[in-house]
Amino acid sequence: MRFVNKYYALLSILLFCLCSTKEQETEKLPVKKAKLSIAQTHMRPVEVDESFFKLIENWEEYKLLEEFSVKFHQTSPNEALSNALELKSLVTNLKDGIKPTIFNSPSFNARINVLFSEAERLADITFIPAIRTTEINEQVEKTLAAFSALNAKINTVLSQKKFEDAIEISPKFIGLDTTKMDRVSRKTVAVFDKKLTPKRVPKKKIKMDKKTLPDYKNTKQINGFQKVKINNKS
Repeated sequence: MRFVNKYYALLSILLFCLCSTKEQETEKLPVKKAKLSIAQTHMRPVEVDESFFKLIENWEEYKLLEEFSVKFHQTSPNEALSNALELKSLVTNLKDGIKPTIFNSPSFNARINVLFSEAERLADITFIPAIRTTEINEQVEKTLAAFSALNAKINTVLSQKKFEDAIEISPKFIGLDTTKMDRVSRKTVAVFDKKLTPKRVPKKKIKMDKKTLPDYKNTKQINGFQKVKINNKS
């Protein structure tokens, strides 16, 4: 009888422990889900200047990425993770697609590569089950910062082009050191320098009318001087 009582007592303790553990898990689960659903306001990337919109209006890969990136300005960790894979796909298209010729430079490609690395890291987080909300929010910030750096580079390149288009004098006359420019800038300046160099106009050959020339047939040399007799023909 005592053995039975001890058995029931032990069984009761085990049941109590299991029930309390389940209650704690059910209490923690809603808290974790609630944190993942709380919207977080993130940094707004630098925007491309409106005056440059026409210069990049045909760059479809960039336009799609720029429109989609707005989803991350204010988003919850859950929403960020659900959009991470599509964001990576858009950045991949930007990286591998054809971009305007003016952006074909190592420094510009480096900005795109940084953005791709951050977007890829955000996509990888979606496969980590125990990821913390703070880590998700931090990675969203890094991705937006990389996109902001890309936009700033676009503004810099197009501002430089606008300045070069306005140049009306050769860079040699204003002491501009073209050796410190990138390849695109040097090429642009070289074109302007060529345009400003005056073209050589070939001299026209003057045809002489032989009828108006003096007659040199009758000449005499007196004391070292040549005496010319000119016969004007009318």
